[in-house]
Amino acid sequence: MTVTKMSWRPQYRSSKFRHVFGKAAPKESCYDGVPITLSVQDNNFCAVNPRFLAVITECAGGGAFLVLSVHHTGKVDPHHPRVSGHRGNVLDVKWNPFDDYCIASCSEDATVKVWEIPPHGLFKNMTVAWKELQGHSRRVGLIEWHPTANNILFSTAYDYKVMIWNLDCPEQVIKNPVRTISVHTDVVLSMSFNTDASLLATTCKDKKVRLLEPRSGTLLQEANCKTHKATKVLILDNVNKLLTAGTSRWNDRQIALWDLDDLSMPLLEENMDGSSGFLFPFYDPDTHMLYLAGKGDGNIRYYEISSEKPYIHYLTEYRSTLPQKGMGVMPKRGLDVSLCEVFRFYKLVTIKTLIEPLSMIVPRRSESYQEDIYPMTAGNKPALTADEWLSGIDRGPVMMSLKPGQPVDESNGETDKDPGRTRGRAYIREQPGGGTTDNNGVVDDGRTAVSNGQDFLLCSPPKTENELRVKFHKQQDEIRRLVELLHQRDVHIKQLELEINNMKNSQQNSL
Repeated sequence: MTVTKMSWRPQYRSSKFRHVFGKAAPKESCYDGVPITLSVQDNNFCAVNPRFLAVITECAGGGAFLVLSVHHTGKVDPHHPRVSGHRGNVLDVKWNPFDDYCIASCSEDATVKVWEIPPHGLFKNMTVAWKELQGHSRRVGLIEWHPTANNILFSTAYDYKVMIWNLDCPEQVIKNPVRTISVHTDVVLSMSFNTDASLLATTCKDKKVRLLEPRSGTLLQEANCKTHKATKVLILDNVNKLLTAGTSRWNDRQIALWDLDDLSMPLLEENMDGSSGFLFPFYDPDTHMLYLAGKGDGNIRYYEISSEKPYIHYLTEYRSTLPQKGMGVMPKRGLDVSLCEVFRFYKLVTIKTLIEPLSMIVPRRSESYQEDIYPMTAGNKPALTADEWLSGIDRGPVMMSLKPGQPVDESNGETDKDPGRTRGRAYIREQPGGGTTDNNGVVDDGRTAVSNGQDFLLCSPPKTENELRVKFHKQQDEIRRLVELLHQRDVHIKQLELEINNMKNSQQNSL
């Protein structure tokens, strides 16, 4: 099979994403003063969901990471409580895709731990994990949640093994994984699932790309291309392709595209530049857009992927002078559809101890909901239980609409079978704007109830008298707003009662 080289000759191609641009958040909407880890591990060091932002931090004596409310922007208190239960440096963190309060972490202490974050955030250091997974013999460098099955976690370590864990068990310490995959001969550098997780792709330090059946660990295909050393991998399931990012034989940064059914030779190879930092690829299956962010770079290139030649279409590039050490990505259900936001990064800028949100926006004149750029997307409800997946069932994700007002299942752990997890829906109360909210302050359309642009339940408690005074005035404004809203509703009720009486009188007169 011949390898195609990409042509950069300008060709007109119709695309609704041709003019996508990156918009960095203003300083007051960033997270300032975060002691980002100095680890040289080639991970993202950051994980985001619509409620919380987690970032691995530098600390002495063991490992820790910070969990902040996504609304807690501005200067971060240097004494903010942390999750600090590991005995070695934390190397990776990942939020459970079906529970916004559950996060997994792995460490140099050879353990994986799963934590339950309180609904209002951390008020003191957390040292006791909900689950501790002990099975690896060396430091654990990477973890991934199963994309459709609940409470299934994958981990890989420097013992060259990939372990599969079932968290649906009563034990707090789990020492035996349900499956151990031992086909790798060196350290696994990245893992990627297809849509229904029937395939698992890995890259390894031995320069090989492997395609596995994750449940059994069966090796399906193996690629070993002499002209491309892959470090990161993504399965582009909706175009039946596999993308790897790495280096060429001359150590230029390079991407390669493969046919998912035939990994004997890449379909395409493209050299990017001669920089030394790792390339982090991110793929949005809803828009078919690929984003490439280089470690130590300030720029992000983005492309559109198609199933036909030339496969990858360059769109444009976001440029910045602030180099990124890692990147967090907000799930689709956390984006602002009113701004036509199709992707959001959280850049870790070590030189300024800053986390900068960066929105990718499709310019549109209309302020209405743009259905053509927001198709049905993977939601926050699991399609399978852990036992169903282990029994041999594969199923695609449960889809959801991002259109405002559409019903969305609340991701608060209600699907868990473990009775030890007491978080749940205690009562329902009516919201002033219609709809209902549970005791975690979540409206029934799945979005956090926000007052005056702030989520009071998720904000950290005030640390100074000035912060306390500001919050007091905001609460007073909120009370006044609610009183005014109540008065308006009383007036509306009286008007309706008057109309009903008039209708009754008119009916009696007609009789």
